[in-house]
Amino acid sequence: MRTQERLRAAGSWEERFAIVEAVLARREAAGRAVDPEVTFSWGQMVASRGRVRVERLVAETGWSRKRLWSRFRAQVGLTPKRVAQLIRFDHAVHRLAAGHSAASVAAASGYADQSHLHRDVMAFAGMTPTAVAVSPFLAIDDVAWPPKRASGM
Repeated sequence: MRTQERLRAAGSWEERFAIVEAVLARREAAGRAVDPEVTFSWGQMVASRGRVRVERLVAETGWSRKRLWSRFRAQVGLTPKRVAQLIRFDHAVHRLAAGHSAASVAAASGYADQSHLHRDVMAFAGMTPTAVAVSPFLAIDDVAWPPKRASGM
């Protein structure tokens, strides 16, 4: 069974995380090299919070669009466009959780409008922006979003 199918069939988040962890461990153990162009593209996507255009990555890597998509998908497991969408989504939901309005989050995160944000949140999280803003899953992400420290620390 493919990873996507196993993730869909999983009955809990713990089970899904275990599946992903096992897949990543197998990839790491296989010692697959990552192309510098893929690493560069990933870095640009993260630095721009998912707002970099694939055409710019193509121009900056010197690869064709087809090669970038093929190599990126083979090495990351998703297309560059999908990764950029997920990075943008992550940034947006954390802004929602911080109390920003959906309209301001949409504008600041690169969505065309509030309904575009709503569609992405529904597609990725299965809930509305209002519901995702108070969802407890955001509270456990202390790696990407470390807890704020009290002043003086």
